[in-house]
Amino acid sequence: MPRYELALILKAMQRPETAAALRRTVETLVERGAVVRGLENLGERLLPYKMNKHNQRHSRGAYFLIDFYAAPSILTGLMNHLHRDVDVVRPAVLKKDTPSPRGSCCGLQQ
Repeated sequence: MPRYELALILKAMQRPETAAALRRTVETLVERGAVVRGLENLGERLLPYKMNKHNQRHSRGAYFLIDFYAAPSILTGLMNHLHRDVDVVRPAVLKKDTPSPRGSCCGLQQ
């Protein structure tokens, strides 16, 4: 399974509501067969521009990164689910590169 990173912006909420939204997201990943490796809180900050989502205007958001392994086939359904979640302002899934083997560069013999 490839390794992915979910960059997630949640709307500005109190801690219990934020924790519940994160729990829903991680449970969704696990239900679809993903293996979650880590969760990183990047803090709450001003958004780069005002965003409209679910008939609300957002100027602040809480940023999170979720590191996980998953089959590529679940990503479309996952993104559809996240776009429907009223607490998620912006989700983005990025594929993480596998590290290249050390020692040989550009195929040159040493």
